[in-house]
Amino acid sequence: MSETPQSPPPSDAPPPERPDSAGMTEEQLAEAKQYGRRDLVCYLADKAIDVVYLGVAAFLLAGPIDRWLAGWTWLEEIETLRLVALFLVVTAGHIAVSFPLSLYAGHVLEHRYELSTQTFAAWLWRYVKKMLLAVGFTGAMLVGIYWLIWTTGPYWWILAAVAFFLVGILIGQLAPVLILPLFYKSEKLDDPELAGRIGRLAQQAGLSIEGVFRLVLSDETVKANAMLAGLGRTRRVLLGDTLLDGFTHEEIEVVFAHEIGHHARRHLGKMLVAGAVISVAGLWICDRLMAAWAAGPQGTLDYKTFPVAALPLLMLVLTLFGTLLEPVQNAISRRFERQADRYALEQTGMADAYCSAFRKLAKLNKDDPNPHWLEVLLFHGHPPVGQRLAMAERTGDVRS
Repeated sequence: MSETPQSPPPSDAPPPERPDSAGMTEEQLAEAKQYGRRDLVCYLADKAIDVVYLGVAAFLLAGPIDRWLAGWTWLEEIETLRLVALFLVVTAGHIAVSFPLSLYAGHVLEHRYELSTQTFAAWLWRYVKKMLLAVGFTGAMLVGIYWLIWTTGPYWWILAAVAFFLVGILIGQLAPVLILPLFYKSEKLDDPELAGRIGRLAQQAGLSIEGVFRLVLSDETVKANAMLAGLGRTRRVLLGDTLLDGFTHEEIEVVFAHEIGHHARRHLGKMLVAGAVISVAGLWICDRLMAAWAAGPQGTLDYKTFPVAALPLLMLVLTLFGTLLEPVQNAISRRFERQADRYALEQTGMADAYCSAFRKLAKLNKDDPNPHWLEVLLFHGHPPVGQRLAMAERTGDVRS
């Protein structure tokens, strides 16, 4: 018996979705992949600029600049001031060299893909604040390292690692109340039902929170985000207004349950411990490399006279170590993200809401749901959206 041919679908019917598209149309998927490629190129170019510039500064510029600075009597006599001056000169050059790429990646590219809502003036002011904060923090860190080298000798790297650990805890406590307000406005969430949902999730996990806040992201971007920020008494829930305005309560609840999962699985403590171990290893490597570079005629390093001109080399070694270690840190982060995903699904039982939320996030953020595996391995701290959706679909009976 011959089969009756089926009539083609109406011409105005939506095209079928690809199973790996996270609900995106072919056009949306192509745009997300293109945006992801260009963003990755910008990221790699930025890393290359960092390494090349600091390499030139360390091996070609540091000596002449330090001798020029030493020509100023008050800088010659006070090494700490000369160290700060050298840091500011090197950093100013770095900012000048990298600014065109920062402008393109942070403003031009985001506007080209309709992800940014910032004017150029707003972006520039935010960039200036970010640079001032980075210069202040990095400068204080490097001066502290030099002070430890000069005063504690060959044990400086152990003490520096301890100091980094303690500073990391302090920043974790202060970030939501001192640093975040410099960049984003926030206000207490005026939604009793949603606040109640979040409060119940936190209570189930034994987590105390200072409050639930609406974070104004829409002044800057159309992207959506949520986070659990702070430590101890400063711990608070931050929900982007782009998330609150475009997602259902069930979707927001399951996204927040993911954030709770990081607390329930003690990821922050584990990351602090891992960071301490990494700091010890990285700073010890810095010590050995700098000792080989700055050793005197006897082949040993006099820590009390460690040269100011070695500062760009220290910056270069720290940058290289962080870059080489990034794939390991990303692998740990992806593992933690998967654990938090499973926690959210187990606690809420809302696989449908989870999937619909991550489909929306992928569309809003123009996030490629299935990037190349090597890109994920080297550069991604989160599993691809396609993998997260597949995991959720295996967990529960998800409606398409």
